[in-house]
Amino acid sequence: MKKRKETGLDFEVDKLTNSIENIKSGDSFPTEISLLTKVELKNLTKKNGWRFNWAYEHSVSTRDVYKLTITNNPNIIQCVVSLEVKSDHVYMHLIESAPFNIGKAKTYLGVPGNLVAFACRLSFQRGGEGYVSFLSKTKLIEHYEKTLGAIHFGGHNMVITTEAALILTNKYF
Repeated sequence: MKKRKETGLDFEVDKLTNSIENIKSGDSFPTEISLLTKVELKNLTKKNGWRFNWAYEHSVSTRDVYKLTITNNPNIIQCVVSLEVKSDHVYMHLIESAPFNIGKAKTYLGVPGNLVAFACRLSFQRGGEGYVSFLSKTKLIEHYEKTLGAIHFGGHNMVITTEAALILTNKYF
Protein backbone atom coordinates (compact mmCIF):
# COMPACT_ATOMS: atom_id res chain seq x y z
CA MET A 1 0.00 0.00 0.00
CA LYS A 2 1.36 3.41 -0.97
CA LYS A 3 2.45 5.56 1.98
CA ARG A 4 1.10 9.09 2.05
CA LYS A 5 3.64 11.90 2.25
CA GLU A 6 2.71 14.21 5.12
CA THR A 7 2.56 17.68 3.59
CA GLY A 8 0.24 19.43 5.98
CA LEU A 9 -3.47 19.38 6.66
CA ASP A 10 -5.81 21.63 4.76
CA PHE A 11 -9.21 21.31 6.43
CA GLU A 12 -11.36 24.38 6.95
CA VAL A 13 -12.91 25.14 10.33
CA ASP A 14 -16.02 26.97 9.16
CA LYS A 15 -17.66 27.37 12.55
CA LEU A 16 -17.31 26.05 16.07
CA THR A 17 -20.71 24.67 17.02
CA ASN A 18 -22.06 22.59 19.88
CA SER A 19 -22.51 19.63 17.53
CA ILE A 20 -23.03 20.05 13.80
CA GLU A 21 -25.42 22.53 12.25
CA ASN A 22 -27.47 22.21 9.07
CA ILE A 23 -26.65 25.19 6.87
CA LYS A 24 -30.14 25.57 5.38
CA SER A 25 -32.33 25.03 8.44
CA GLY A 26 -29.91 26.11 11.19
CA ASP A 27 -30.91 22.97 13.12
CA SER A 28 -28.27 21.43 15.36
CA PHE A 29 -27.73 17.67 15.45
CA PRO A 30 -25.98 15.69 18.20
CA THR A 31 -23.08 13.58 16.99
CA GLU A 32 -21.25 10.41 17.86
CA ILE A 33 -17.62 9.52 17.32
CA SER A 34 -16.51 5.92 16.95
CA LEU A 35 -13.80 3.85 15.31
CA LEU A 36 -14.13 3.38 11.56
CA THR A 37 -14.64 -0.27 10.59
CA LYS A 38 -13.12 -2.12 7.64
CA VAL A 39 -16.57 -2.45 6.07
CA GLU A 40 -17.14 1.33 6.25
CA LEU A 41 -13.68 1.95 4.84
CA LYS A 42 -14.81 0.50 1.50
CA ASN A 43 -17.02 3.57 0.91
CA LEU A 44 -14.26 6.12 1.57
CA THR A 45 -12.79 6.04 -1.92
CA LYS A 46 -11.77 8.56 -4.54
CA LYS A 47 -14.63 7.21 -6.68
CA ASN A 48 -17.04 8.33 -3.94
CA GLY A 49 -15.45 11.78 -3.69
CA TRP A 50 -13.03 11.23 -0.80
CA ARG A 51 -9.58 12.72 -1.47
CA PHE A 52 -7.32 10.67 0.78
CA ASN A 53 -6.19 7.07 1.13
CA TRP A 54 -8.08 6.05 4.25
CA ALA A 55 -7.22 2.39 3.70
CA TYR A 56 -3.57 3.29 4.34
CA GLU A 57 -4.41 5.29 7.48
CA HIS A 58 -6.55 2.40 8.74
CA SER A 59 -3.71 -0.08 8.11
CA VAL A 60 -1.08 1.70 10.24
CA SER A 61 -1.06 -0.07 13.60
CA THR A 62 -0.11 3.03 15.63
CA ARG A 63 -3.06 5.06 14.31
CA ASP A 64 -6.78 4.93 14.93
CA VAL A 65 -9.28 6.23 12.40
CA TYR A 66 -12.45 7.71 13.88
CA LYS A 67 -15.67 8.67 12.15
CA LEU A 68 -18.18 11.37 13.00
CA THR A 69 -21.85 10.53 12.50
CA ILE A 70 -25.13 12.07 13.54
CA THR A 71 -26.71 10.30 16.51
CA ASN A 72 -29.21 7.67 15.31
CA ASN A 73 -27.82 7.94 11.76
CA PRO A 74 -24.62 5.85 11.92
CA ASN A 75 -24.52 4.94 8.23
CA ILE A 76 -23.73 8.43 6.94
CA ILE A 77 -20.17 9.44 7.78
CA GLN A 78 -19.76 13.20 8.16
CA CYS A 79 -15.98 13.32 8.68
CA VAL A 80 -13.01 11.08 9.50
CA VAL A 81 -9.74 11.65 11.36
CA SER A 82 -6.55 9.63 11.78
CA LEU A 83 -5.01 10.03 15.25
CA GLU A 84 -1.92 8.67 16.94
CA VAL A 85 -1.58 8.77 20.71
CA LYS A 86 2.01 9.72 21.56
CA SER A 87 3.55 9.70 25.03
CA ASP A 88 2.76 13.37 25.70
CA HIS A 89 0.13 14.41 23.11
CA VAL A 90 -2.10 13.27 20.26
CA TYR A 91 -0.84 13.67 16.71
CA MET A 92 -3.44 14.34 14.01
CA HIS A 93 -2.21 12.71 10.79
CA LEU A 94 -5.20 13.41 8.58
CA ILE A 95 -8.72 14.77 8.73
CA GLU A 96 -11.32 14.96 5.98
CA SER A 97 -14.93 16.01 5.81
CA ALA A 98 -17.32 13.98 3.68
CA PRO A 99 -17.57 15.33 0.13
CA PHE A 100 -21.03 16.75 0.88
CA ASN A 101 -19.55 18.81 3.75
CA ILE A 102 -16.96 20.63 1.63
CA GLY A 103 -17.24 23.82 -0.38
CA LYS A 104 -20.03 26.33 -0.88
CA ALA A 105 -22.74 23.67 -1.22
CA LYS A 106 -21.84 21.83 2.01
CA THR A 107 -24.62 20.44 4.17
CA TYR A 108 -23.29 20.97 7.72
CA LEU A 109 -21.17 23.48 9.64
CA GLY A 110 -18.88 22.57 12.53
CA VAL A 111 -17.87 19.18 11.18
CA PRO A 112 -14.03 19.17 11.33
CA GLY A 113 -14.03 21.25 14.53
CA ASN A 114 -15.96 18.42 16.14
CA LEU A 115 -13.20 15.89 15.46
CA VAL A 116 -10.40 18.29 16.44
CA ALA A 117 -12.19 18.75 19.78
CA PHE A 118 -12.39 14.95 20.04
CA ALA A 119 -8.61 14.73 19.49
CA CYS A 120 -8.15 17.21 22.36
CA ARG A 121 -10.47 15.19 24.59
CA LEU A 122 -8.57 12.00 23.73
CA SER A 123 -5.34 13.76 24.65
CA PHE A 124 -6.79 14.71 28.05
CA GLN A 125 -7.94 11.11 28.59
CA ARG A 126 -4.55 9.64 27.66
CA GLY A 127 -2.44 11.97 29.81
CA GLY A 128 -1.44 14.49 27.13
CA GLU A 129 -3.08 17.45 28.89
CA GLY A 130 -5.13 18.25 25.78
CA TYR A 131 -2.12 18.81 23.55
CA VAL A 132 -2.68 18.00 19.88
CA SER A 133 -0.14 18.57 17.11
CA PHE A 134 -0.42 18.50 13.33
CA LEU A 135 1.20 19.82 10.20
CA SER A 136 -0.56 22.65 8.38
CA LYS A 137 -0.45 23.93 4.85
CA THR A 138 1.28 27.33 4.90
CA LYS A 139 -1.81 29.20 3.73
CA LEU A 140 -3.89 27.83 6.64
CA ILE A 141 -1.53 28.50 9.57
CA GLU A 142 -3.23 31.80 10.43
CA HIS A 143 -6.68 30.21 9.99
CA TYR A 144 -5.89 27.52 12.59
CA GLU A 145 -4.47 30.12 14.95
CA LYS A 146 -7.73 32.09 14.77
CA THR A 147 -10.28 29.28 14.70
CA LEU A 148 -8.68 26.61 16.90
CA GLY A 149 -6.39 28.72 19.06
CA ALA A 150 -3.48 26.64 17.72
CA ILE A 151 0.07 27.92 18.05
CA HIS A 152 2.42 28.00 15.08
CA PHE A 153 5.47 26.12 16.29
CA GLY A 154 7.72 26.79 13.30
CA GLY A 155 7.72 25.38 9.79
CA HIS A 156 4.36 23.71 9.25
CA ASN A 157 4.05 22.53 12.87
CA MET A 158 0.92 23.51 14.78
CA VAL A 159 0.12 22.75 18.42
CA ILE A 160 -3.15 23.02 20.32
CA THR A 161 -2.26 23.63 23.97
CA THR A 162 -4.21 22.82 27.12
CA GLU A 163 -5.96 26.21 27.20
CA ALA A 164 -7.19 26.01 23.59
CA ALA A 165 -8.07 22.32 24.04
CA LEU A 166 -10.29 23.17 27.02
CA ILE A 167 -12.18 25.72 24.94
CA LEU A 168 -12.72 23.22 22.12
CA THR A 169 -13.73 20.31 24.35
CA ASN A 170 -16.11 22.50 26.37
CA LYS A 171 -17.73 23.68 23.13
CA TYR A 172 -18.36 20.21 21.73
CA PHE A 173 -18.54 17.99 24.81
